[in-house]
Amino acid sequence: MDKSYAGTGRETIRDPTFKRILDLLAAGGGLLVLCPLLAVLALAVKGTSPGPVFFRQERVGRGGRGFHILKFRTMVADAERRGLHITAGGDPRITPVGRLLRHYKMDELPQLWNVLVGDMSLVGPRPEVAKYVALYSSEQRRVLEVRPGITDPASLAYRHEEALLARAADPERFYVETVMPAKLRINLDYINHRTFVRDLIVLLRTVHTSAKG
Repeated sequence: MDKSYAGTGRETIRDPTFKRILDLLAAGGGLLVLCPLLAVLALAVKGTSPGPVFFRQERVGRGGRGFHILKFRTMVADAERRGLHITAGGDPRITPVGRLLRHYKMDELPQLWNVLVGDMSLVGPRPEVAKYVALYSSEQRRVLEVRPGITDPASLAYRHEEALLARAADPERFYVETVMPAKLRINLDYINHRTFVRDLIVLLRTVHTSAKG
């Protein structure tokens, strides 16, 4: 299990309590500061497409425990009954406002609440649905030893994942056989070498790439 957070930023993170305190401060402060923006985005989602403001989906978190991840809804209300768990570029289930939110990763902002309540961390391996976690090898399941995150190095490396999947003849097979193993390799390396400084770099790169779209 994860035992990490170091004070120097050069060692593996040793104190999970320190990491949790930083997550609480950042998530709580972020929700307060972003409250006006979140309200505007919620109105945009609700006013342009029938259905709930938020999309809740069960994901697998630390220790293999399930939790409900929170996002702004970017697809039609019954999207999960109309297609796959993964999303390829040009997916007709995505709403016009949802396309904009996804482009700038603003649909992920409600996950600050998941961080606040302890389901997630700011930085950590992105959580998967149980269907795909069931395919993990014993080594790959090591990503479940730490809290999942809003962002991670694999998300940055595959920030154009939807475009990749759109070009695949069988998007789900390509995801399971090519994309998912590659992302897991990146995240296993991350949890083996994560530091406070590395987490900070991942956060800054995430903000930068999201702003560029």
